[in-house]
Amino acid sequence: MSLPVAAQAKLELPLMFSQGAVLQRDMPMHVWGWSAPGAKVTVGFDGAHAIAKADAKGRWDATLPRHAAGGPFAMDIDDGSEHRVLRDMLVGDVWLCSGQSNMEFTMAEVRDAAAEQARANDPAIRHFKIPHSWSLQPQDRLEGGSWVAASPSTVSNFSAVCWFFARDMKARTGVPQGLINSSWGGSSVEAWTDARTGKVDVPALAARIKKADDVEEAKLDQTRQRISRWPSMQGDVVDAAGKPAWAAEKLDTSDWADIPVPAYWETVGYYDMDGVAWYRTAFTLSATEAAQGVTLSLGAVDDSDRSYVNGRLVGETVKQWNAPRVYKVPASALHAGSNSIAVRVDDLGNGGGMHGDAAALYVQTAKGERRPLAGTWRFHTANVTLVPTPTRHLTPTLLYNGMIQPLLGYPLRGVVWYQGESNAWAPDSMAYRQKFGDMIQAWRTAWNQPELPFIWVQLANYKSGSDTPAQSPWAELRESQSAVLSLPHTGQAVIIDVGNPDDIHPTNKQDVGHRLALAARHVVFGDAIVYSGPVYREWRADGAKAVVSFDPEGAPLAVRGGGNAVGGFEVAGADGHFQHAQARIEGGSVVVSSKEVAHPASVRYGWSDNPVDANLTNGDGLPASPFRTAPSP
Repeated sequence: MSLPVAAQAKLELPLMFSQGAVLQRDMPMHVWGWSAPGAKVTVGFDGAHAIAKADAKGRWDATLPRHAAGGPFAMDIDDGSEHRVLRDMLVGDVWLCSGQSNMEFTMAEVRDAAAEQARANDPAIRHFKIPHSWSLQPQDRLEGGSWVAASPSTVSNFSAVCWFFARDMKARTGVPQGLINSSWGGSSVEAWTDARTGKVDVPALAARIKKADDVEEAKLDQTRQRISRWPSMQGDVVDAAGKPAWAAEKLDTSDWADIPVPAYWETVGYYDMDGVAWYRTAFTLSATEAAQGVTLSLGAVDDSDRSYVNGRLVGETVKQWNAPRVYKVPASALHAGSNSIAVRVDDLGNGGGMHGDAAALYVQTAKGERRPLAGTWRFHTANVTLVPTPTRHLTPTLLYNGMIQPLLGYPLRGVVWYQGESNAWAPDSMAYRQKFGDMIQAWRTAWNQPELPFIWVQLANYKSGSDTPAQSPWAELRESQSAVLSLPHTGQAVIIDVGNPDDIHPTNKQDVGHRLALAARHVVFGDAIVYSGPVYREWRADGAKAVVSFDPEGAPLAVRGGGNAVGGFEVAGADGHFQHAQARIEGGSVVVSSKEVAHPASVRYGWSDNPVDANLTNGDGLPASPFRTAPSP
């Protein structure tokens, strides 16, 4: 007689409980899994044992005593029909590393990557990467993931921020470090928040997702029809010499399509297309102009380009989606009359093509005359794929359900968070303080750790292009992040001095991890160290001057680069119009004034997406956090 399906259920464990796992020290050790309903499950670890009984759905929960740091140990799990042994388990501190792309950013991409990887030889630091996954309903199980011990051959796939953080924390504590990396590039804070906290109507959300998917599929069909005019290709067409044929000076483009430039190709009929495509146009020179060489400006190209003039490669830029392409073209590549331009574009994801400001596309002669190149070019795909535009990472509650919910119950030392870029737009940048604070409180409740430490990275300096004279969404989001410090057991790493104004993914993750570790040492372990830069406390008017006081957090005020003159301050009168101000350190305060403002009514500092002049620090070089004394009218 066959047994019921439930009675045949096999012993199953969450993926975090596996070979090489790191378990949280000095906390009750919660272990759970699934077996046949009613099964008696025994869990053993380093001489301690716990017994649990599977409920009607097969779920069982066991709790082992607190355990000091150490290892390796083995864990035994037995449900009466199967005995399993998990080996090489360590006990130390477990950190959940979450957020968007700057948390997901790997050691393979970091500054000095080869050298950093070569010295990353510490098997007591281990990384568990959760694959991108989402769900409308809270999930019990992860879709994947395994523990990987750090070594020069494995660390390239670790979160760089989390690695540098853990390296410092290991030096501070001397205990193993477990890093659970649950991050998704481009994600919003809403996606990481549970439905109840985010007030999400799940059935209505499901209907919206279905409608959006139908619209997406219709657009994909349009793109398929558009590119079906050309045969499918797996690479570039090459000539007899092995060179790219479509770069040639003379080429029959009668079967090519017209395309407006500049524009992301997704906006002009090639929706959801990634891969390689070619653009061609021409410009005319006199013999004198050709003999003197020209400058070719192609604006921005998303993501990479190889650019040719008359079949000759004149410039190449790799993975710089928003960087201007300005290339010198020597006289030897030119001639009188018509000269061809061919641009090979390789789009790695999301938007693609030649985009940006039309004024940035031109040919400039040696005498400085600019001839515009914006307009209609010829276009042909080479090796492309159609990839639906990702939206799940921006949809409320989906990532929480798939990538956080399955972790609940796994004890943590704390959370390390790097997110906010996707919420840095008006008016969401102001709403972020409530949403982020609510998310933190909800995670603490869900983990049953009401004092769960939460340490995050404030947004770096970056030229987002979203600033206006009246508003800076990035500055507002930094303000929102700082406001959440009002919650207990929280800390923040300020990094407005180590970002890259031209790249939203700065490669200096070493300083980021170090500053997070300083904050964690203070918040988690109570270390009496300088862990933060100066924090605004109050201000007062003194005639035409504003005197701004700070909490220096254990070190005196200082200026990056030396001296007492501070940049990045602005002052406004009763009209609310901010003017550039002069500022100097005087004792524990900064005195701010502007000839344009006789009676200061408010002050702000570092109030832009890329506060390049903001140079106030403490004596340890940690930067002051941007602030304003009052919201803009």
